[in-house]
Amino acid sequence: MPPRVFITYHHKQDQAYKDELISIGENNGVFVDGSVDTGDISDRLTDEQIRNTIRDEYLRKSIVTIVLAGLQTKYRKHVDWEIHASMYDSVQNKRSGILVINLPGTPNGKFVMTPHGEEERKQIHSNIRSSLVIDNPKEIRRKYEHMPDRILDNLVKPNVYISVVPWKLATSPNELRTLVELAYRDRKKCKYDTSQRLRRRNRTHS
Repeated sequence: MPPRVFITYHHKQDQAYKDELISIGENNGVFVDGSVDTGDISDRLTDEQIRNTIRDEYLRKSIVTIVLAGLQTKYRKHVDWEIHASMYDSVQNKRSGILVINLPGTPNGKFVMTPHGEEERKQIHSNIRSSLVIDNPKEIRRKYEHMPDRILDNLVKPNVYISVVPWKLATSPNELRTLVELAYRDRKKCKYDTSQRLRRRNRTHS
């Protein structure tokens, strides 16, 4: 049976991209969508209560979290909560692998990160120019300013394995399957940084 994934995204802005990704994933046996709306969780709960609720009730059957990174994604509190819970080992459920897909219209969305090593580069990015691969922490923060802060905090860490790919590449079933498999394979090696406090309110940025 295909693996179960959780997709976190800006519901109002990017629903069409989520729907298309699910269609590609499920119609080609790449994954099963296990996403559940966490929007009814109260922000009056403590960080630990929010994290445990999402990890154990909403993410418990998923093994990889896919972040659809659009222009407004970083300002949504539930995206931050879902990413945080994905990085956390609870008593009942272990951390997930994470894959980031840059949506069309994001600045520098064509740049990629290949933390899974030579296998990823050969299978996914064999034809990409080396100038499009980011591996310098300063360049990561400069190029990916649209990215959720919690993702940025982890992209600059040496022992975190989060691939970043453009939307066009992720719409290929074979490449998408490999990316999900690599995220799952290396999830236990990830030493995620979860020190940042949870976002408590949404913000709109123009």
